[in-house]
Amino acid sequence: MGREILFYRTASQKCPVEEFLDSLPSKVAKKVTWVLGLLEDLDVIPAQYFAKMSGTDDIWECRVKLGSNIYRIFAFWDGNKIILTHGFIKKTQKTPSNEIERAESYKTDFFQRKGRKNS
Repeated sequence: MGREILFYRTASQKCPVEEFLDSLPSKVAKKVTWVLGLLEDLDVIPAQYFAKMSGTDDIWECRVKLGSNIYRIFAFWDGNKIILTHGFIKKTQKTPSNEIERAESYKTDFFQRKGRKNS
C-alpha cells in the first residue's frame, strides 16, 4: 500500500504548500506533481527526491530540480502519511535555517492540534 500525502493547514486553514505550488510555473508544478506521485507510489523513495534533513526534528525535504532551479518542499511523517508543510526555491548551498524552523513549528502545531482533537 502506498503512502498518503497531505497538505499541512494552519489553525486558520491557511495552506502554505498550496500557496507555494500555486505560485509555480506550470512546467515546474507538473514536475513537482510527478515527484509527489513517486513519494506516494514507490516502496523505496530515491534520496535525490526525498531525504531527512540532518540536524532537524525529523523534518524531511522533497527535492525537485528543473533547469538550474531547485525547489524544496518540507515535510514530516504522521504514521504512513507524509505531511507537506511549505516550499521554497533553494538559491544557496545551505538550506536557510528560518525555512527549517518554519517546518518544525508547523510540525509542532500539527501534532498539538491533532492531540487535542483525539483527546
